[in-house]
Amino acid sequence: MSSQPHVITARLPEPPPSAETLLATVRAAVEEIKAKDVVEIDVRGKTSVTDHLVIASGTSTRHVKSIADEVIKFAKRLGAMPLGVEGEREAEWVLVDLGDVIVHVMLPRVREFYALERLWTVGDQPRDELAG
Repeated sequence: MSSQPHVITARLPEPPPSAETLLATVRAAVEEIKAKDVVEIDVRGKTSVTDHLVIASGTSTRHVKSIADEVIKFAKRLGAMPLGVEGEREAEWVLVDLGDVIVHVMLPRVREFYALERLWTVGDQPRDELAG
């Protein structure tokens, strides 16, 4: 007896929202639920995976999960379903992939350990700033 796998497809609306529209929606969602230390990084030209990263902190695992849920809720209002969501169970680091915008919501200690801001901004400072 063989059973067919259940396939779940995520899709963006036609036409999909622009990266700027998604970014503004993410910004509104994280502000609404009071995310901490929100940073937006333009990664165009550094990776073909996405255009923007948004990194935010939550004060507890419950807050991290709530921030991610709010981002998803706001994206759905645009008609955009996340392409993927990872880390919801532990909620120490939840990633929400919206295509042109990827959102990382982390506990402060996890954020400090992985240092995504430094990873994605290496080489962005002019040489004279690095020497000072």
